Amino acid sequence: MATHEQIEVWLSAVERELGLHGTVESNQGLDAVAQLTDLVADRVGHEMAGRTAFLIGAAAGRAQEPPVAAQDFTEKIGALARSWNADAERAEPPNDPANRAG
Repeated sequence: MATHEQIEVWLSAVERELGLHGTVESNQGLDAVAQLTDLVADRVGHEMAGRTAFLIGAAAGRAQEPPVAAQDFTEKIGALARSWNADAERAEPPNDPANRAG
């Protein structure tokens, strides 16, 4: 597992390479995306975590206020990930009338 310092060094290097150095206002958004990718990996599948982060970044980059959009998209996709496969985990759909006691 990487240390906090290693993460900071890596992210700073990536920001410089992408021409973003000094444009990311705080690590809060980066931390939110890291939490989201962990959630997606756990609830949906490891293969989808990085791709999900990419899609959020692409969508946020098109927005008028990318940091605000990234936060909104992260929350929206987090809710989607938390509900993913919820019916399968309960073993029966929650609103299926056939499953209600009569």
